[in-house]
Amino acid sequence: MIGKPGDSLSVLHRCRCNKRICDHNAEMLFQSSSILVTLVYALLPRLVYMTWPRTDASLLRLLPKMSLSSVQSTLSTLKSCQADIGGCMDMVSDVALGIVEAQGMDNSPALKKLEGMILECSRLDREINCFVESVDEMTAQVRHEPPEAMVNLRNSVKERFTELMAGVTDADLQRHSKVVAFRDSVRKYAMQAGQTAAENEEEELDEDIAVTQSQTNFICPLTQVEMVNPVKNKKCHHYYDQEAVLEMIKARHKIKKKFRCPKVGCGNTDVQLSDLELDLVMKRMIQNHKRQSGKT
Repeated sequence: MIGKPGDSLSVLHRCRCNKRICDHNAEMLFQSSSILVTLVYALLPRLVYMTWPRTDASLLRLLPKMSLSSVQSTLSTLKSCQADIGGCMDMVSDVALGIVEAQGMDNSPALKKLEGMILECSRLDREINCFVESVDEMTAQVRHEPPEAMVNLRNSVKERFTELMAGVTDADLQRHSKVVAFRDSVRKYAMQAGQTAAENEEEELDEDIAVTQSQTNFICPLTQVEMVNPVKNKKCHHYYDQEAVLEMIKARHKIKKKFRCPKVGCGNTDVQLSDLELDLVMKRMIQNHKRQSGKT
């Protein structure tokens, strides 16, 4: 059925608005991330100096207890920064999917900037890991040594940290789990978004019917509640919540039975794990639906 007059212009307007919003969000996120990276980079060298107190002769007997306690406190602060870095990398990935959704491609300048940002976070995450490892190694060595050994602990940590960082390559940064997930999700989302657009053009559904159908698709036929991580069956094209369908397949296979697609009227009598694929487009649609509905 032909869409109503002006529908194409409305869709184009929404896409342009979404693109501006995504570009703005990417720029704001880039600035926020840059501030975070700058702060942690500034903090990292200071930690080596601040971790251990001054080594006056009168304090030598107290150094092991004082210094190691200070070490653990400082490392806890650094690890909390590391958690923030992980959260920032997740935000970068989410903004990237928004850009792909708005622009319909996975090679835009904005995405290149986001990729550079997530690689910088990967480097910072690795530096923190190397610093923590160097501190753990050196403190373990001096823990049972005379108090005088604490005097050179700071320099020992610096040297070990430098050694560990010298072994870090660009390939190591590229292999960071969140960097891999970023590229994989962007690639899959662009591919799935293109497939979804093509399917929608072929269906030629009325706008009201399409809205009703998309809302119905948000409900898992197994749990009868809105899906969280929707997976698509590549054979029959039905959707299920990932956790629910995996449990059902395992339960059926445990008693030597096949798992039939729970969608009413579907003739697919043998759903396999290999048939299922996480649908990032559907997942984002559900997330947008929740935001618009005011759900958490």
